[in-house]
Amino acid sequence: MINKALFENPAEILFITSYPPRVCGIATYSQDLIKALNNKFSNSLSIKVCALESNGTTYPYPDEVKYILKTSVAKDYEKLAIKINQDNDIKIVLVQHEFGFFHKQPRPFLKFLSKLSKPVIVVFHTVLPHPDARLKKKVKLIAAACESIVVMTNNSAEILTEVYGIQQQKISMIAHGTHLVPHLSRRVLKTKYGLKDRKVLTTFGLLSSGKSIETTLEALPAIIKTCPDVVFLVIGKTHPEVVKSEGEKYREGLEQKVRDYGLQDHVIFINNFLALPDLLEYLQLTDIYVFTTNDPDQAVSGTFVYAMSCACPIISTPIPHAKEVLTKDTGIIFDFCNAQQLAEGVIRLLNNGPLRRSISSNTLQKIVSTAWENSAVAHAMLFGKTSGDKINIQYNLPVISLNHVKQMTTHTGIIQFSKINQPDISSGYTLDDNARALVAMCMYFKSEGDEKRIHDIRKYLGFIRYCIQPGGDFLNYVDKDKTFIDQNKATNLDDSNGRAIWALGYLISLTGLFPTDITSEAAAIFKKSLSRFSTVHSTRAMAFAIKGLYYYQSAIKSPENLILLRTFADRLVQMYRHESNATWGWFEGYLTYANSILPEAMLYAWLLTEDAIYKDIALSSLDFLLSQTFNENGIEVISNRNWLQKGEVAGHFGEQPIDVAYTIMTLSKFYDVFKNKDYYLKMVTAFNWFLGKNRLHQIIYNPCTGGCYDGLEETHVNLNQGAESTVSYLMARLTMGKYKNEQ
Repeated sequence: MINKALFENPAEILFITSYPPRVCGIATYSQDLIKALNNKFSNSLSIKVCALESNGTTYPYPDEVKYILKTSVAKDYEKLAIKINQDNDIKIVLVQHEFGFFHKQPRPFLKFLSKLSKPVIVVFHTVLPHPDARLKKKVKLIAAACESIVVMTNNSAEILTEVYGIQQQKISMIAHGTHLVPHLSRRVLKTKYGLKDRKVLTTFGLLSSGKSIETTLEALPAIIKTCPDVVFLVIGKTHPEVVKSEGEKYREGLEQKVRDYGLQDHVIFINNFLALPDLLEYLQLTDIYVFTTNDPDQAVSGTFVYAMSCACPIISTPIPHAKEVLTKDTGIIFDFCNAQQLAEGVIRLLNNGPLRRSISSNTLQKIVSTAWENSAVAHAMLFGKTSGDKINIQYNLPVISLNHVKQMTTHTGIIQFSKINQPDISSGYTLDDNARALVAMCMYFKSEGDEKRIHDIRKYLGFIRYCIQPGGDFLNYVDKDKTFIDQNKATNLDDSNGRAIWALGYLISLTGLFPTDITSEAAAIFKKSLSRFSTVHSTRAMAFAIKGLYYYQSAIKSPENLILLRTFADRLVQMYRHESNATWGWFEGYLTYANSILPEAMLYAWLLTEDAIYKDIALSSLDFLLSQTFNENGIEVISNRNWLQKGEVAGHFGEQPIDVAYTIMTLSKFYDVFKNKDYYLKMVTAFNWFLGKNRLHQIIYNPCTGGCYDGLEETHVNLNQGAESTVSYLMARLTMGKYKNEQ
């Protein structure tokens, strides 16, 4: 059993920040980050909040708010420092810093930081590039009082080092988080919100004169002449602090401009603080997002990055963040308050659909690394580092979701590819994917007992039946019209045939769980497929077949099948003896894909025959494979860009989810048989690859869609969520679920 003491006392991190229900951009930011941290790391982190209040306002807070600081009351800073220092649960203090929070009591705030005995992280939401001597001294004192500083752009990091003289090693760049979205149909959403056949420009956020929304209003007449179906959405309430000082003067001025310019049919004010799902739907239906702030020192904007996460083409003024992420491939930058340039940019994009779609796709690829889930990973790593590695970061197992599998599945079977998370029916279907989907759905049914999945199991089994040919072999590639395509003639299909045998054997092993007609049909297809399979010599095809034969034997004893299993296992033994040496313990002179299925097959052969040579090779070959794929970064499976040849060094990008999933399933079987704790720990490490513990520290599993990205490349993830990756993740997740009592 795994030591559960690691999970009994999550490390408490205290966020000092504004917090909802206070209406404030940083309050929303903190709430989103805390939610992401709780979703991913609640087993090892406990996030509490000290809410910042000003002007005598008090709010009804949620349970995570542990303390309150009245920022205008000097003595409250010292009282809070004493409470934090005496609170043994708190391990780290994180301060969300904005100059406006503490401007009434700057000295008590600095004194507060210096008095804290806990490690402090300060997040600078604003970094001013041209400070006077007083401001520079203040920032340097804040930096001196903390262990780590977080900024949200590379530009801010450069300013801190070059202008303020702060040590670079103290600074971490963690981009402003963004929400994963399901990327719903823009056409459907426009119809839902009464915007059918309109070209939609959008801006959102708390209104104030700094937003310079009048720039867009001034550009609209020229835009409308060329694009008369344009509508401009202004989403958001007036900033509460602005309401206190000047009421609704700014909004009323904008409304008057609309009337003066005759834009009543082209501008809609949505005077609400929208719930997040509604806001994200508005952004997903947006054709162009317009960001017009007139503050050149605004380092970053949450509204800006939210729009990017919804794949909005963006036209923006040149704030540092915009200059960092918007190139000619991801957006357009125009000068502050320049309505003519804004109009030209909008007209250019609205009149060029292919360009707009290209920018949309590039924008999404550019921003996806900043998903809140990835921000949570970066913060958790920083917490571990700041604590001197005293905080043991443990990833939570995500809830099992079949959403994307269902979306990818038609009445025929599971579609091969997707564009982002939208099924690409033109890619057709494969036996490979439907065999894996059959295994995954059988695993799910065994785990959850969901009777609705019987229908899916019949569907995937029916696809396998459709692919089997009169001679007992299977074809792999089927187009959207259920026609076998020429690719079947040009490709060696032995491995696909082996996967089908594995899937059929696994289903048959669950005899008694399903209606008898399902297992009977699977057994009939299985028997027919073996009639020609003894002639196969493909390494992985034989290994998959051994796995299928093992499962079949667990339900139906067959001397003939056992002989075939031995035949395949003996061939693998001969391959291993031929290729292996003191430094290369493998069956071939290279490592390619689905490598772990080979030692796993040898283990199955030993379990059925008790032949010691199979066990010895299973253990030695797995040890060799693990030595090539596990390192200090976690797991790095063999690159699909260049296979690992004997005597060469492995490449470390082009990592595929299927190989990680197969490794987890292999480790699971070895752990079940030998109870070696190291197998379990490597299983956990490998599964965490999907959750962000990988070379790029980015999630591969998308919890918003239930899909899995198609690969980890050199600098980014492949955002498409095809059947292979999604089903592979599901098999891995279901495998990990077997050990929930050991989590």
